[in-house]
Amino acid sequence: MRIVVLTGGIGGARFLLGVRAHARAIGAEVTAVVNVGDDVRMHGLQICPDLDSVMYTLGGAADPERGWGRVGETWVVRDELAKYGVEPSWFGLGDKDTATHLVRTTMLNAGYPLSAVTAALCERWQPGITMLPATDDRLETHVVADVEGERKAIHFQEWWVRYRGDVPTHRFVFVGAESAKPAAGVLDAVAGADIVLVAPSNPVVSIAPVLAVPQLKEAVTSGPAPIVGVSPIIGGAPVRGMADRCLATLEVEVSAAGVGRMYGPRAEGGLLDGWLVDESDAGAQVPGVTTRAVPLWMTDEQATARMVAAALELGGVK
Repeated sequence: MRIVVLTGGIGGARFLLGVRAHARAIGAEVTAVVNVGDDVRMHGLQICPDLDSVMYTLGGAADPERGWGRVGETWVVRDELAKYGVEPSWFGLGDKDTATHLVRTTMLNAGYPLSAVTAALCERWQPGITMLPATDDRLETHVVADVEGERKAIHFQEWWVRYRGDVPTHRFVFVGAESAKPAAGVLDAVAGADIVLVAPSNPVVSIAPVLAVPQLKEAVTSGPAPIVGVSPIIGGAPVRGMADRCLATLEVEVSAAGVGRMYGPRAEGGLLDGWLVDESDAGAQVPGVTTRAVPLWMTDEQATARMVAAALELGGVK
């Protein structure tokens, strides 16, 4: 069996731990198609937060307390940059993390595509799955917001890290998406998939940028593989992060049903064939989409693997 997961963010990375565990138990292959809308260049380095979150988490190097970055991280470079007064001061790079960005940037500058660079970085971390960026092309999430009395578009990282999303926000724009092509290997992975899972990632800034790549979305929604999503909302609140603020900007109800309706039924031009929600949201209904309620708290790898098994069953594959 071949499983493709559309994913991004820390929640998506943790979900992949369960996907990998269940895949090993049933002898399946996993390909993660990862959001690159968060990617940004800082201090001359190309930073890919979602790719790194997946790589570090599956490689056993993620910090379990912060939920992001490397365990045992130090901050000498960040502190030295601050002493020089170098901006942006609101975005800190850890020393270990900086090494990853140096390798990535050197390879990109030498002409390697992001997908090849990601594969090279994974040689060290051995995530146990195939990791692919959604696109090798530039695709960045920008946010139109009112900042310091002025309405302007800022990079998602500035909105998220500097302002914590706590500014009047009007819309999200996926810069470069219309001309972006799926990264090497993505279309083949989708074409060969027995099922496509949509991770419980932020639907607005983790999943939507992936689907903003036109050929990628077309391949997923027109392919024969069933598409099953896992709700990132439990009991009317996001499991983590700022999905509620993002959904509010789009005037989408912050609920399992609200996100499911936002994705929409594939039969009517949307995304989903099946929608997995938490037991506390058992009454959630998404017209045209088969919904099932199971425990969705990713308390440990085994609990997450059971979620994945339920998603596969909902999609008609085991």
